[in-house]
This record gives sequence, structure tokens and C-alpha cells, in this order.
Amino acid sequence: MAELAELVGVLKAAGEGTRLRLLALLADGDHSVKDLTEILKQSQPRVSRHLKLLADAGLIERNAEGAWAYYGLAQDGDGAALAQWLLSRIDADDVERRRDIERQGMIRAVQQAQATEYFAKVAGSWDLLKTLHVPEEAVEAAVVAALRGRTVETLIDLGTGTGRMLEVLAGSYKRGIGLDSSREMLAVARSRLAAAGIGHAQVRLGDIGDLDTAVGPADVIVIHQVLHYFDDPGRMLGQARRLLKPGGEMIIVDFAPHDLEFLRSEHAHRRLGLSQSQMSGWAAAAGLDVEAVREFPAENSERGLTVCLWRLSDTHPNG
Repeated sequence: MAELAELVGVLKAAGEGTRLRLLALLADGDHSVKDLTEILKQSQPRVSRHLKLLADAGLIERNAEGAWAYYGLAQDGDGAALAQWLLSRIDADDVERRRDIERQGMIRAVQQAQATEYFAKVAGSWDLLKTLHVPEEAVEAAVVAALRGRTVETLIDLGTGTGRMLEVLAGSYKRGIGLDSSREMLAVARSRLAAAGIGHAQVRLGDIGDLDTAVGPADVIVIHQVLHYFDDPGRMLGQARRLLKPGGEMIIVDFAPHDLEFLRSEHAHRRLGLSQSQMSGWAAAAGLDVEAVREFPAENSERGLTVCLWRLSDTHPNG
């Protein structure tokens, strides 16, 4: 239980119009200060001040990533409980709330378009680009090992790109489905799968940020080097969770936290890596447990990138 003075401080932090709007927006997923200033149409210093007050009160959390910072709702504590109570009482038809949601959707659409444009440019050389900064052979071997020798009924590869994971895991599933929003990437994937004689996998055009549950359910979902392209990886993980069969698993590969800003400015990365604590929090919010983690240090010390593989499982399939 919180002390009286502490509780009053939390209530004061939450008890202001703009800060309530910020809480509602962060309930929809993580955002940068830049995103929030554009949605609220307020100055950066003003929005930053509101965010600091909310963070100091334990209502939200701040994660610094290079020159940027992302904010999300607190996951535990009295502030988190109060935030959820307040949010459950906000009228979804409130004029300001509807306007914020509309602007939020517009910003996400622009970000998705930027990523799609980037993928269209690099589709032909995508696999080569990946080998420049990750120990790909070791990671691929670990992805195969994560299936523990099983052959599952259905495997879904989200953000399949050139279909590489469908190739690597071809012996581990009876039916494989790859989803991607880039037509250019999918053209490469179809060609590669055909050349490899992999007839039990198919790729489809789809928005992995707004998944159609009819695609599932899957025994295993693979998300390979995808989450860092999203401002809110936790929201993406929650979307993916809806496609998973009870008792199913996810295999996630992505970068550990780093400070290479050029990946954001030149390669459409939105997040500069994902930390173990972030992944644990996102997994828990999606109803998943982190069963295993492996790290693969960079082969090129100048780039300094470490790759992580997480195996997540639905260990409470019956609720």
C-alpha cells in the first residue's frame, strides 16, 4: 500500500487533461516524444515536462535509446494500477480522444510507409545486408535448435522478408506461412522458395502490425529481425499472440540494445535494440513466458552489435 503523501502525488500527476491524454495514448503502445508532440500538437518542452511528471509518479516508464527515448505505461506498482483504473473510465467517444487516435493512426501509417519504401529499395540485397552485422549462421542454427527436433503442424513467419526463415526451418513444419507488407520482398521470397523446392510453404501480402487472425492459428511463430522496425514492439508482440495456438511458442530474434544511430537514420530502424527486461515485460503483457534466451556477440567489433534469440511460450493455455 502507498503512503498518503505518495498517493496524493500520483493523483496530482494524473489529474491534468494533457497528462490523461498521454496516458491513454501510451495505453495504445509505446511512443517517442516526437510522436506525442505531433499527436497532441503541443511543444516538445511541454510534452516532455508532462512525461517527466508522469514518470516520476510511477505512472509511465521511460526507455532511452540512443538520441531518442520511448515511453510506455508502467507495468507494475501503485501508479500502474491507478493508470489502468483511470483509463478504464475514459469515454472512447470523447472528442479529444477520438482526435488523438486519428492522429496516432496517421503517424503510424507514415512510419509504415517509410519502412515499406526502404524494404522495396533493399529487397534484392536484403540477405547480404543482414550478414554485414550479425553472425547469421550461428543464429540460424540456434533458431533450428529452438524447435528441439520437432515437426510442427503450422509455422508462421511474421515479416518474412526474403523467406529465409521458411527455408531454414523447412524441415520443421508441415505448413509454413510467411507474411510481409513488401511486394518486392515477397517476390524474392517466392522465387527462393520455388528454387529450393519448398512446396509446403507460402508467402502472403499482409500488414504484420494489424494481423488478421484468420491467418492462424500457429504452433510456432517466428519473428526474425522485425521488432526493431516498430515504435512499439510490445504491441506487435500482442498482435502476434492472437495467432498462437494454446500452448504454442514464439521464436524471436533481434538486436540487443546498441547506440548505432545510423541504423535508425539510414536503415529504417525505429528501436535501437531490445533489452531483456523489455522483452520480459512485453511477453508478460501478451500472456507469454520467456523460456530461454541466447546471445550472439558481434563478429565485427567495430559495429558492436549483439543478437539475441528469445523463446517464448504460452505456459498457461487454459488461462
